[in-house]
Amino acid sequence: MSALRALRALRSTAHLASRAPRLLPAPTLTRPFSLSSLLRDPPRPTLFTHEFSLADRVAIVSGANRGIGLEAALALLEGGARAVYCLDRPTTPSSEFVQVGEYVGKMDVGLGGERRKGGRLEYVSVDVTDKEAVVREVGKVGDREGRVDVCVAAAGILRNHVSCIEYPEEEFKEVMDVNVNGVLYTAQAAGLQMARFNKPGSIILVASMSGSLTNMHHHWVSYNTSKGAVIQMARSMACELGARGIRVNSLSPGYIYTSLTKQYLDKHPGLQDKWSAQNPLGRIGRPDELRGVVAWLASDASTYCTGSDIMVTGGHHSW
Repeated sequence: MSALRALRALRSTAHLASRAPRLLPAPTLTRPFSLSSLLRDPPRPTLFTHEFSLADRVAIVSGANRGIGLEAALALLEGGARAVYCLDRPTTPSSEFVQVGEYVGKMDVGLGGERRKGGRLEYVSVDVTDKEAVVREVGKVGDREGRVDVCVAAAGILRNHVSCIEYPEEEFKEVMDVNVNGVLYTAQAAGLQMARFNKPGSIILVASMSGSLTNMHHHWVSYNTSKGAVIQMARSMACELGARGIRVNSLSPGYIYTSLTKQYLDKHPGLQDKWSAQNPLGRIGRPDELRGVVAWLASDASTYCTGSDIMVTGGHHSW
């Protein structure tokens, strides 16, 4: 970009920002878009040191004892987060969580020669369907850290393959309680802390492609309904919280091989091959293949993205 074009971009952005009604100041540009600095300073990349950097940020991740939630937590720490608090129901963390914690404890982060020790992976035992408890625990995080910047609401359950006209009442309520209410309570708790400290933030609600399409030959009326609700929840919250500088997006994975899906696949031999054949890549995904999207949504690399549903399905939804 030429110096003249950069200066025009700066003026254009400032003009737009000044017209937008906001409760927080317009975001500061991370690049040196002044004519004098462009002519004086040597060119330097900023994509990973600024836009994608999560340095000193504090995150809340629910359902992070294993699977997608734990992968998201690790991604945030690799991005430079000061601390990631992982909420899940078991009273003690899984062996997988402990191993990741040990790995994080030995990890150095930083770019451009500024190496430093990685952040903290913290475990909090809480039932996400208990709003009072979730708000209380996330409030303690705010008390301790003085900020909450990122929330990934990843807790969710999948139940039995049952016809929609015979689906048990209590089981439907259970799925909705965890997958919808629990997601809302987690997002509310994080949003309260973002507002408390008057800081912009990013809330990521983990939905599913099942919220936008119906899984072929599967009787998942409770799961599909819950994930559709999460997608609309993200849109609604995004519209309400945008003026506070809080962005809300949903992330919709396709078939991902987690402990949750493994339990289902073990009961249905041959199903993994059928799932794999339903997308252009010819396979199901891995939890780590969602890390990049989580890092992008959590960071300043996505400051103009809110109210969106990001589908990571191996192309399943394209067919």
